[in-house]
Amino acid sequence: MGEQPVLVDTWTAMLRGWRGRCPRCGEGSLFGGFLKMRSHCPACELALEPYRADDAPAYFTIFAVGHIVVPLVLVVERLAKQPPLWIHALLWLPLSVLLALYLLPHVKGTVIALLWALRVAAPKPSTGGLDPSP
Repeated sequence: MGEQPVLVDTWTAMLRGWRGRCPRCGEGSLFGGFLKMRSHCPACELALEPYRADDAPAYFTIFAVGHIVVPLVLVVERLAKQPPLWIHALLWLPLSVLLALYLLPHVKGTVIALLWALRVAAPKPSTGGLDPSP
């Protein structure tokens, strides 16, 4: 009667997430805005709310941008024989910002897809009241 769950390997789900697509069907969009996650997939109705990326995409993006920009800074510093600081500011600030803006939605989609593939859903919030256990 009900449909069988679609089996998708982790790498395929992550690639779909990188593209901003639903990790299950690959058709629907993960985001309604730049970083605003949809509550469900418009194509296959997969509930996306339980898969919260929280701060992980920001950490991974900072890590990646740092590992791209810092070696470039060192190469320019060495080859240009210590250029003035304004040259560094002119080169690396815009590059860092643009790279972070490009990578952040891709990394967030990948993290959401990885959480879905590994079935790591956020716990449901309690409905109120204090925990009665001692």
